[in-house]
Amino acid sequence: MAQFNLPKGSQYTEGKTWPKPVGAKNVQEFRIYRWNQDDGANPRIDTYYVDRDDCGPMVLDALLWIKNKVDATLTFRRSCREGICGSCAMNIMGQNTLACTLGIDDCKSNQVKIYPLPHMPVLKDLVPDLTSFFAQHAAIEPWLQTETPSPEKEWQQTPEDRARLDGLYECILCACCTTSCPSYWWNGDRFLGPAALLQAYRWLIDSRDEHTGERLDSLHDPFRLYRCHTIMNCANTCPKGLNPAKAIAEIKKMMVAREV
Repeated sequence: MAQFNLPKGSQYTEGKTWPKPVGAKNVQEFRIYRWNQDDGANPRIDTYYVDRDDCGPMVLDALLWIKNKVDATLTFRRSCREGICGSCAMNIMGQNTLACTLGIDDCKSNQVKIYPLPHMPVLKDLVPDLTSFFAQHAAIEPWLQTETPSPEKEWQQTPEDRARLDGLYECILCACCTTSCPSYWWNGDRFLGPAALLQAYRWLIDSRDEHTGERLDSLHDPFRLYRCHTIMNCANTCPKGLNPAKAIAEIKKMMVAREV
């Protein structure tokens, strides 16, 4: 029988269990992924206990409480706390989401389990390396491209044309959708992924943009666009309620239409 061994460092171990807060009557347990590439040790799962009566209602509040009052070495990204910046994207209870918009009570578990976004290199603890993700976003050239001389004041469009961008421009590049996509897990080096393709469609249908043909030429590749198999994980996990799979399908329709 064939035997397969996991790569060194891929199996996590049981980490430290921190003491419960003294005198706390309402305690919530958190199980958090920890890894530091500098110490050479395997990843571990540390256990923390948060005093809910001394902590805000969101998962991000609990992480900040732990960092400020229990373990200052815990590392994660955060910024706006309002679901706008996308910095605190992580995997919570098996779902990619934003820690700042997910309530602790919504986890509905005695143990809240938190991991970094899946299938991305980890820099430390809950911080993934998003270098490739942002490079792929830059590859679709996410800015207005025109040949017509610039107007004196602004590029105008009708309310109807502007409405076509709804459901696209709201993307905050948190990477929740891209890191939930099995096709991206398998072909992340060549498939652009849901977030980048959602942004690509946003510029393809912008009535002010005049480089539609060039944009479609750039996407006409067996891997960049066509690795999407409509699994729909992207739409299910998007914290902003967007539908990247639909945008990708619309790009494919544009590809077919221009060949007719």
